[in-house]
Amino acid sequence: MNRDNDKGKVLIKRSLILGAGKFVLLIVIIARLYYLQVFQADKYKMLADENRISTRLLVPPRGVIYDRHGVQLATNRQNFQALIVAEQTPDIGATLEAFKKIMPLTEAEEEKIKKDLRKNRSFVPIKIKDNLTWEEVAKIQLNAPDLPGIIIDEGLTRYYPFGEKTAHIIGYVSSVSDTDVKDDPLLEVPGFKIGKAGIEKLFEKKLRGKGGNQKLEVNAYGRVMKEIEKVDGIPGEKVELSIDSRLQTKAYDLFGDESGAAIMLDVNTGEILAFVSTPSYDPNQMAQGLSSKEWKALSENERHPLINKALSGQYSPGSTFKMIVALAALESGVISPQSRSFCAGKMFLGNHAFHCWKNVGHGYINVVEALQHSCDIFFYETAQKLGINKIAEMSRAFGLGSKVGVGLENEKPGLIPDTEWKLRRFGEPWQQGENLISGIGQGYILTTPIQLATMTARIANGGYEVHPTFRKADPGEASEIKKMKLNPVNIELVKQGMFNVVNIPGGTAYWSHFDFNGQKMAGKTGTTQVRRITMKERQSGIVKQEDLPWKYRNHALFVGYAPHDNPKYAVAVLVEHGRGGSTVAAPIGSKLLLEALKLDATSQPVE
Repeated sequence: MNRDNDKGKVLIKRSLILGAGKFVLLIVIIARLYYLQVFQADKYKMLADENRISTRLLVPPRGVIYDRHGVQLATNRQNFQALIVAEQTPDIGATLEAFKKIMPLTEAEEEKIKKDLRKNRSFVPIKIKDNLTWEEVAKIQLNAPDLPGIIIDEGLTRYYPFGEKTAHIIGYVSSVSDTDVKDDPLLEVPGFKIGKAGIEKLFEKKLRGKGGNQKLEVNAYGRVMKEIEKVDGIPGEKVELSIDSRLQTKAYDLFGDESGAAIMLDVNTGEILAFVSTPSYDPNQMAQGLSSKEWKALSENERHPLINKALSGQYSPGSTFKMIVALAALESGVISPQSRSFCAGKMFLGNHAFHCWKNVGHGYINVVEALQHSCDIFFYETAQKLGINKIAEMSRAFGLGSKVGVGLENEKPGLIPDTEWKLRRFGEPWQQGENLISGIGQGYILTTPIQLATMTARIANGGYEVHPTFRKADPGEASEIKKMKLNPVNIELVKQGMFNVVNIPGGTAYWSHFDFNGQKMAGKTGTTQVRRITMKERQSGIVKQEDLPWKYRNHALFVGYAPHDNPKYAVAVLVEHGRGGSTVAAPIGSKLLLEALKLDATSQPVE
């Protein structure tokens, strides 16, 4: 009997322990459930929504770029593209073959389509052709029964109305590369494009805008079921430039088949009104993507259409540099307005002969006449007395030898040498003969076309330090520009020489002169050698520039301003291997200045 009681007590004890354990376990489960459902409710709700809701970025319209009169230089236009959805066609290969009969595809395009189809799920639309015309869209729609899975999508694409005429200013957009800094979620969007050159690159963040978002309900496979919410992005800001599209077009057209650069500045504000580098490229093609064949043709072209010659081209300034030498000599007292030199056609330094471009010489001339006739002997002698350091000091004051800083990529600084530079660069002292060569803008001296335009603007405005800019100036801004410490009489002497170059018979640019309602221009020509002229060639004089291969011909330069009595516009023109400044470059500069004066006279609003 006692034994049965003991067994009952043990069973009761064990039951109590088991029950207590179950009760504790139940309490733990309840506490855990309470913790998950109450304290962690927001977290798991968010995770559940993420499985149900897909958030996608919406690309905003890119900002429009305008010229000074509100003409669009870069804009967005409607873009139709053909897409294929793999799950909606029974045979992808057959569908693509049928599409190719209507709309041919390149090998590169076919390879990309196949790659995208392998990489993405079957319900994801894959682009097969974009930038379709309305006629092409209609043709595809007409053949829709034979193109299962092909759909037409509408969006925006970047468009450059002036094409190659503004390419080196505006630049272009292209797809985001692996090397681009991805500081914005928009840059992760497939197919998103950013500025790769020019103003598009300089103002990228301003033009890009801010992305919106779209919340979509998706199923377990990621397929979109419906739209839940949509928040539009903020469109990119507009950018207004100082460029005048009419002058830009005129400058580009004036070059024809020639290669080179031209810049026009407002001499009082530094605003860039025209900025041309030729030959050029079509930024619309760059934005769409070039084939390897097209890229090779551009990159291997001997006239270098991809290089912005206005900023990156470094050339000897030749005789356009003589104004700087004249000013340096006048300011330092090495010469006076009355100083005269005799040009016999050549001079000697030791046993070495230095020749003037005019074999028979110019006779006795002063500084104004030396500029008018571009006498080399006068400037050889002046530079010899002056020395390179004083020439370099005046050159830098007028914007030569350093970047002007307009913000575009790949600008080159040029080179203005001095004695210290020569010693540092070559470990050798400066030679007297190098002074003479520098006096006519050759030797080590290198300048860019935009530097020459800056120099000319500062001469024309009487010595104010204008800086080139693509930004449209605010009213009254010109009054804030610093004036250089130069004798006004000396600047006027140089300007008189430039006036005579164009307007007095015998001046090197006389045949390019004009008189538009009493308004005339002033200027200076330049011709620089790209190969050494042998003594035999110099004596015979039978070698014609046009008979030489293009790459061995002289570069042609011209700088000028107008109107001569109240300057407003300054130009610099460089024609690569253009043979002669007076025959090729000066006519371009003259016609461009005349066009600016005519536009001022009409003052008709641009539509």
